[in-house]
Order: sequence, then C-alpha cells, then structure tokens
Amino acid sequence: MARWAVQDAKARFSEILDIAAAKGPQVITRRGVETAVLCPIDEWRRIHRPTPVESPKKALTGEEFLQLLRSGPDFEIPERHANRSTDKRRSS
Repeated sequence: MARWAVQDAKARFSEILDIAAAKGPQVITRRGVETAVLCPIDEWRRIHRPTPVESPKKALTGEEFLQLLRSGPDFEIPERHANRSTDKRRSS
C-alpha cells in the first residue's frame, strides 16, 4: 500500500484515485500519521457487507412467540414450590 501525505493527495487526487482503482488501497497521512485510506469501491463493499448479525431481525408476532415458548421442554414445578403459593394463601 502506498502512502501519500495529505498535501500530495490533494494535489494529485485524480491520479491517486486511478492508482487505487488499479492497484488497491492507498493510505493518506497527516503529519506522518496514517489517517485515511482510499480504496476501490468493490473492496469497500466486500469489507463492509452486512453480516447476518447486523441484518434487521423480524419481530415475532404474539402467536409466533407463544409457539416458541410451547416448543421448549416441559418443566415440572417441584412440590415444595407448588406448596409455597398455597401456604401464602392459607396464612392470609
């Protein structure tokens, strides 16, 4: 990857754009510090293609959510927990 000082990049932008399109990314520096990269659009799109995680997720409808809950395993409430609710009612 070639490096270009910002002053040179401004003066030769069209040339650097052609080089980036033909040879790949070009680094632009400011006061010797790498600050930006000019790269071909195809490469930019390949790098920044949304991943499945970034894709918007469709919200479940109420019925779909209930189906999801019902599709899980059945759990039995242990006896001590079942009695806890009845004990509270008896003490009131």
